[in-house]
Amino acid sequence: MTYCVGLQMERGIVLMSDTRTNSGVDYISSFRKLYHWSSPGDRLITLLSSGNLATTQAVISKLEERSKAPGERHNSLLDAPTMFQVASLVGEVLRDTIRESTPSDTPEASGTFTASFILAGQIAGMPPRLFLVYPEGNFIEASEDTPFFQIGETKYGRPILIRAYDRSMSFEDAIKLLMVSFDSTLKANLSVGMPLDLLVMEAGNFEPLHQRRIPEDDPYFRSISSGWSDALRRAFEELPDYSI
Repeated sequence: MTYCVGLQMERGIVLMSDTRTNSGVDYISSFRKLYHWSSPGDRLITLLSSGNLATTQAVISKLEERSKAPGERHNSLLDAPTMFQVASLVGEVLRDTIRESTPSDTPEASGTFTASFILAGQIAGMPPRLFLVYPEGNFIEASEDTPFFQIGETKYGRPILIRAYDRSMSFEDAIKLLMVSFDSTLKANLSVGMPLDLLVMEAGNFEPLHQRRIPEDDPYFRSISSGWSDALRRAFEELPDYSI
């Protein structure tokens, strides 16, 4: 399993993913699930992946044309004129990859190779846009009513996002919010694990404004984790007592 989040902000988009993948309890490893491509002055595209690792790796490889010799490769994401068409391309490649990987038409078989993506990006002259791409190849775009997307193990980190998210908050506060969301998920589900990958996209900037990997021993993340636990305990103690 995995956990990835994309937040649509007034100033841009903030994205975070974990890196854990596992094939049973005896084999747990880390793989990058956040990818980005940029063309100076023209565009910045980011993908976060969840689902079958072979499927997501195949989708990324096809988008980058890794089957070709290095000198002949060309990332098709850098050609589409709008983010809507970029989302259509990712959806088409994902749908075809799942179909090619599925040995039969049974629901059990198709579920084995399923995957989904969060797509974020901006193209010169247009605002940053955020999409959720489903295994079937269709997609939806973030809006005022749905300002953020989650994929993977979403339920544990969702309550804090719903309660505290504000589209006008600073990038710094958005990152703090995501760290609380991920900390809650990490504590509740062993299939989500460190390190975490973070990327901040600022409107009008076609390179990541901020990007880093957050290891398990990161001092700031540890302070957020312990501080949030202490704050929850204090809040619980301050609630009105129940009388029997």
